[in-house]
Amino acid sequence: MKLLDVIILAAGHGKRMRSTLPKVLHKLAGKPLLQYIVETVQGLQPHEVYVVYGNGGGQVPKYLSHLAVNWVKQTELLGTGHAVAQAIPEIKQDDNHILILLGDTPLVNLATLQKLINATEAHQIGLITLTTQQPFGLGRILRNQEGKVIQIVEEKDANIEQRKIQEVNSGIFYVPIKLLKHWLPKIKKTNAQSEYYLTDIITMAVDEKIEIVTVSSNIDGEMQGVNDRIQLAKLERYFQHQAAEKLMLAGVTLRDPNRFDLRGQLTVEKDVIIDVDVILEGENTIGANSLVGPYTVLKDVKIGRNVEIKPNCIIEGVVIGDDCIIGPFAHIRPGSILKKNVHIGNFVEVKKSQIEQKTKINHLSYIGDANIGKNVNIGAGTITCNYDGAVKYQTQIEDDVFVGSNTALIAPIRIKKGATIGAGSTLSRDVPAGKLTLNRAETKTVSNWKRPRKKEI
Repeated sequence: MKLLDVIILAAGHGKRMRSTLPKVLHKLAGKPLLQYIVETVQGLQPHEVYVVYGNGGGQVPKYLSHLAVNWVKQTELLGTGHAVAQAIPEIKQDDNHILILLGDTPLVNLATLQKLINATEAHQIGLITLTTQQPFGLGRILRNQEGKVIQIVEEKDANIEQRKIQEVNSGIFYVPIKLLKHWLPKIKKTNAQSEYYLTDIITMAVDEKIEIVTVSSNIDGEMQGVNDRIQLAKLERYFQHQAAEKLMLAGVTLRDPNRFDLRGQLTVEKDVIIDVDVILEGENTIGANSLVGPYTVLKDVKIGRNVEIKPNCIIEGVVIGDDCIIGPFAHIRPGSILKKNVHIGNFVEVKKSQIEQKTKINHLSYIGDANIGKNVNIGAGTITCNYDGAVKYQTQIEDDVFVGSNTALIAPIRIKKGATIGAGSTLSRDVPAGKLTLNRAETKTVSNWKRPRKKEI
């Protein structure tokens, strides 16, 4: 078995992105471009992965410090050949092969890389080539009369006839490290860009009669590089279309697959319906027969079966039990747990609270740091006053409680089982079980009062 090391080139300027953010940190479906490549090559079980960075200083290794890679800085950006040369001293083995990839080609498929490796013998060089009707800006593949690769010519160095060639370089090479160590010092920057081109090793291989094996792939989607924000947007739509198709084949109804955004992982059961312009971030799970209404954002949410989420809800870090109804315009924040058959209505905010079965909070309320029992009714305009400016306190509401509208519960407070709270109350002490409790100021009418008027000038 061939010992494999991987070098990912991620040091480019990305000038066409017109951004202070390094190109490889721009996101596709919520994840940095470079992270896709790193996660994909891990499937090859490489000995080591080296990422060569440069543009943006330490932003790349700082932002992606969680990745299991070796970071190599390219202080001067002098081309792809120079970039690879920065990583070579870090590789101590002399009998392994190097897979070289570009950090701005995020969707390259593991199967394609494996195909390249399998097709290339120990004494050969492997290269993935692409065919496109729009080869502008890409290195052209030159072949001899026998169809063998003899050279890669970069766009700026190509003549008129060479620019008509539609087979182009993907930037993915598979090379024995011994040959790289032999060739890299020989590369010259005698070209239009005054850079050290990695592609020059192809000419050196031909001169030394070393065979070049090519694997063809499609430039659209999988092998599409990102050089500007237009290409990034097109790749985003490609990614989302692929994700939408997989979900529909798994039994999900998407009201409009072209208006669907998955920015993480989604696990679904059968007969889930997702309406238009729903954004799914992080790790989400949706149970059978549940409906997610339009313009809703879900992030790290576990949704049970037969749940209806109405339009324009924002839900993050929440567990929702079976048969719940949420929204419209509800905001449920991290740490909340809704048990079976809970109703959360319009303009209700819930934060870090547990709500038991059959409880209803249907209108215009804020529930924070609360534990609410079964079969509780929370009236419109109710708030739990959980924060005194320094410390957050708990509100405990036991089973079968009825809270009247426009009530303020000042925590810490316990509302005991079966209690009823009259509308308009402000309570700061525990409420006894099974009784009506209310707190209202006496109503007064001033008979001789007159409304103030502006004085005439």
